[in-house]
Amino acid sequence: MARRDRRSERGVDEDGRPHNPVMLTEVLEALAPADGEIYFDGTFGAGGYTRAILEAADCRVIATDRDPTAIAAGYDMVAAFKGRLTLVEDRFSNLAHVLDQLGIPEVDGVVLDVGVSSMQLDQAPRGFSFRKDGPLDMRMGGEGPSAADLVADLGEKELAAILRTLGEERRAGAISRAICAAREAEPIVTTLRLADIVESVLGKSYDGVHAATRTFQALRIAVNDELGELGRALFAAESRLKPSGRLVVVSFHSLEDRIVKTFLADRTRTLPGGSRHMPAAAVPPATFTALSRGVVKPGADETSSNPRARSARLRAAARTEAPARGGDAFAFGVPRLPVGGHEGGAS
Repeated sequence: MARRDRRSERGVDEDGRPHNPVMLTEVLEALAPADGEIYFDGTFGAGGYTRAILEAADCRVIATDRDPTAIAAGYDMVAAFKGRLTLVEDRFSNLAHVLDQLGIPEVDGVVLDVGVSSMQLDQAPRGFSFRKDGPLDMRMGGEGPSAADLVADLGEKELAAILRTLGEERRAGAISRAICAAREAEPIVTTLRLADIVESVLGKSYDGVHAATRTFQALRIAVNDELGELGRALFAAESRLKPSGRLVVVSFHSLEDRIVKTFLADRTRTLPGGSRHMPAAAVPPATFTALSRGVVKPGADETSSNPRARSARLRAAARTEAPARGGDAFAFGVPRLPVGGHEGGAS
């Protein structure tokens, strides 16, 4: 078993800086914790959102994380809040199953912080970083194929499709060809080797953004099925939020935000579409009402003190009394990928 990084347990990175939860003020304002209520934090991480919710009201939090090290690091917090916090090692898309196991039919709020945590990025052995050498892993939990497996097994066209779709990499074809050529000589099993291959195609970057950023992002999202997980989690939240219960989602990538935006636009729509050429279709009752006009972005003070907050986007909505609709996550922008395990159905 790998030695646990004690810095992650203290909620600090490898340079000793604290991990500050992004847009915490805005999350609490949207979630509006109240005494006696139950909240679901789908990405426990270092526990920033969970702690703030529990300190804001005499409430209960059910928190999940697919990373066992995050769950282990949270046991002291469980003890500190004396029965008000329950930690579960699981994916947030399994929200309904987790609540069923705990005998909880509905919750008053769901908060999702989408994507990889800064602690995972900072730990070289996790294989997320293109700046620190480590095994090419990228799995948040530890199950399923690693990034090294995808790089070794996918065909050139399949790999290029992932880089183009999930990384929005314009030179996806050239990078994929270089990877496939390099793996013929020697397996690609470390982060720096892959980063060097990408850099050999794109050249060194002088704008502060590493040439391998998009490639690593694409592989990470594919390995963890992050977009599929998000789509299923939105359906699960819809099915388990009480009337007036609040859904708050913080995303860090345009692909994630687009899925949340499309889902909430559909679920808050009350007017039929149509035109003079096409009759208006019936619109089912809205399952959510928006809590803000459009997307909420972090303030200037936060982005100046925490560069990782710059790409953050928050969207929030309150549940109506209309029945949950369920559906297919692919209809809301979850891409179909040439990688197993990418299901689009609701939980």
